[in-house]
Amino acid sequence: MQKNLYILVFLLFTLQLWAQYPPAAGQIGSTAISKDTNIFIEWANSCSISRGYINISDSSFEDPDNPGTNRASYGNASDACGIADNNAVSLGDHGMAVLSFAHPIANGPGFDFVVFENSFDDNYLELAFVEVSSDGIHFVRFPSVSLTQTNTQIQSFGTLDATKLHNLAGKYRVLYGTPFDLSELQDSSAIDIMHITHIRIVDVIGSIAEAYSTHDSQGHIVNDPFPTPFWTSGFDLDAVGVINNSINTGIEVNNPSKTEITIFPNPAIDYITIQGLSSTVNYIQITDAYGKIVKQSNFSSSSKINLENISKGLYCILLYENNKLLKSIKFLKK
Repeated sequence: MQKNLYILVFLLFTLQLWAQYPPAAGQIGSTAISKDTNIFIEWANSCSISRGYINISDSSFEDPDNPGTNRASYGNASDACGIADNNAVSLGDHGMAVLSFAHPIANGPGFDFVVFENSFDDNYLELAFVEVSSDGIHFVRFPSVSLTQTNTQIQSFGTLDATKLHNLAGKYRVLYGTPFDLSELQDSSAIDIMHITHIRIVDVIGSIAEAYSTHDSQGHIVNDPFPTPFWTSGFDLDAVGVINNSINTGIEVNNPSKTEITIFPNPAIDYITIQGLSSTVNYIQITDAYGKIVKQSNFSSSSKINLENISKGLYCILLYENNKLLKSIKFLKK
């Protein structure tokens, strides 16, 4: 029995090592959303910032080029309001931003809002946790996953692999945002996912030192570039765009006038059929409730997708048109 337990632990560990989340922006299967798509119906209109240290492991450190403060000082809170434009505000180590909106964000089909950072490429990534609230007081954090190794510290200008990151803002490069789906928090009694008034962005410190480390929802230390001892320290918040709110809960990435795309049956057992597909849809992907890819393939002329090898649970099917995300639809496999 003990031997079987060892085998089970080994298998679980191996599965974690091979777990794959969506890749960088522009790659097939990526969930990165460009600020230029027309799915956004609103952007944050208010932001308050609580700055973190330039270097939390040396709280007296001041950037030589910007003396007089030991906290991040780049940008202003207003830079996080309005459309993503690469004008960002730096949060510093464990700094926070709280954003509000003209209308409450609501859980709708697919992703509900998108967080933009200003990384200059697909690999130098500064990360943050994302939390939501229905009253501005009680916040619930999205379950994040970081499978980046924790044996050695990612250095100040080190790199990360997007396929090892889930539900962490900053996963994608500048002007491509990381999307979040409120249905993942539907079992939380502290919020109403149909009435989200505030979003809080919390910088991931990135240090693997026990005294300063921060952890994902599975207890892993989140390793990202550290230290970043500059006035631009920590997560750089560019914008938060809204896809679904109390006024409009539709989602259509390219052209809202196209035939509505639906799936049936839902709940499904052995297969789902997609109705209303454009002939330009060329790729499909199915992810589980945690964002992990469970099925992906080039799209053929058939609109029926086999689910026999997929376990019971909540899933999301992503449809791509010319390798750009066209539609995201949730379904239940029974």
